[in-house]
Amino acid sequence: MTPSERKHFDTLYERHRRALKLQGKSRKTIDVYARAVRRLAAYFDCSPERLNSAQLEEYFAALVESHSWSTVKVDRNGLQFFWRHILQRDWTWLDIVKPPKIHTLPDILTLKEVEQLLGATERLRYRIFLLTVYSMGLRLGEALALQVGDIDGPRRLVHIRRGKGCKDRLVPLPDLTYTALRQLWQRHRHPRLLFPNAAGSMDSVRQATSHMDRGGAQAAMKAVVARSGIKKKVSIHSLRHSFATHLLEDGLSLRHIQGLLGHASPTTTARYAQLTQLTEEAAATCINRVVGRLHVELRRR
Repeated sequence: MTPSERKHFDTLYERHRRALKLQGKSRKTIDVYARAVRRLAAYFDCSPERLNSAQLEEYFAALVESHSWSTVKVDRNGLQFFWRHILQRDWTWLDIVKPPKIHTLPDILTLKEVEQLLGATERLRYRIFLLTVYSMGLRLGEALALQVGDIDGPRRLVHIRRGKGCKDRLVPLPDLTYTALRQLWQRHRHPRLLFPNAAGSMDSVRQATSHMDRGGAQAAMKAVVARSGIKKKVSIHSLRHSFATHLLEDGLSLRHIQGLLGHASPTTTARYAQLTQLTEEAAATCINRVVGRLHVELRRR
């Protein structure tokens, strides 16, 4: 782009980010939608409004070859927002990209395999982090963002703030997890974060301004899976799936599980229903019974 074209594009780009923010989109959504516009502009080295349908078809054909369908879908949505709200043009090329509808079931860890994973996690902060994810069915970002003030010890509840869809929810805190989190906090004593960035000395950890690195947690999980010898295709998110399945097998209703996981639609939760006969049972009691079966070493290493 020429300097004048670059200036024009930068203006449109900032308007795009501002419009996303004004519509209440989450920070993650703003970032990925904005990235879609940057990627398209960089591919053709011009501002997107100059592109025609043939060029967009060429772009998405290349994107399908180099990225996953989930990325393609997000880029399509981000560009659709840009076309409608910033360029104020009809979305006439929507049919160019139609990601396939793939219905897959995640690999589920048994309770013994969860115990095996936790036992193979050498660093205490990662072991307690993975226990926290599993025992409350949290998403990765929800667990990383946990703060000291989110823990209601006397009521054994945790306040999950701004989960998916910017929705808050309360989830029961199992006794084992409460003990583990207290032990971890007593080691780092960060005034705000439960999982602070642990780079450097313990004094620097107490002064950390950000939570534990997302990529670091994912890498730790990958290493633990390899070390434990589990052959299933699992990630940190698999702990959430496994938690829901174990509760379902233990008799907790889908309605309760939907609330615990923060699912907007019962259809999402229903995929955990296999052939299990459900009975109503108090959520906190059920969770403590399941998580309480774990034998997790919490000594310092």
